[in-house]
Amino acid sequence: MELSPRDLVPEEGMAPHVIVVDDDPRLRRLLQRYLSEQGFRISVAANAAEARQTLQGIQPDAMVLDVTMPGENGLELTRALRDAGQDLPIVLLTARGEPADRISGLEAGADDYLGKPFEPRELLLRLKAHLRRLAPAPAADNLRIIRLGEKEFDPVRALLSGPDGNVHLTGGEAALLSVLARRPNEVFSREEIARALDMAEIGERAVDVQVTRLRRRIEPDPREPRFLHTIRGRGYVLKPGVQ
Repeated sequence: MELSPRDLVPEEGMAPHVIVVDDDPRLRRLLQRYLSEQGFRISVAANAAEARQTLQGIQPDAMVLDVTMPGENGLELTRALRDAGQDLPIVLLTARGEPADRISGLEAGADDYLGKPFEPRELLLRLKAHLRRLAPAPAADNLRIIRLGEKEFDPVRALLSGPDGNVHLTGGEAALLSVLARRPNEVFSREEIARALDMAEIGERAVDVQVTRLRRRIEPDPREPRFLHTIRGRGYVLKPGVQ
């Protein structure tokens, strides 16, 4: 049975497992040592082929992935993993930190993007943020199951399910749907969504990319949205129902 990262959120007392994929041996050693010291379990791979081999034997909680590797690069591996149904959080690393490059990473299916050089502590904080999003949220009276046609979304568990079982969402997609589901039928500006998703530094285009990806998961026809609507000049609104 294929597992979702929500099924793999570490139990209390169990360290999260992160796979670091980078062709720079010095950086691999640095991140392996630093993240291990911070309480993570770490696997490392020097390229996409090694990462694929490692993934056959383990189901990590998150991946840190270099973009500019020889052979299959990080963007190509990200797309392949998403196409195969892997929904673990992916943080891309690259020396190209321009907004356009970050958008390319998000379009490929990554959840986050960190430009080199970077402080290991920043990577640590980003990993923790993504893992928190996958952890079950505390129950609250104003959170309820959201019906989206034949699918249902549980904001407390960040879980989307359908007639055939759970629908795999990436960390970024689940985070966006969780934000919108907490105030259904209310318009969120792109700026507000960007702040909630820690994407303010990338800009509004990153929000549009995440919305496009989420529509592919929840809409019968993403080109004619029934549930996640664009409000011109204002932002986006989630309108649940059994349409």
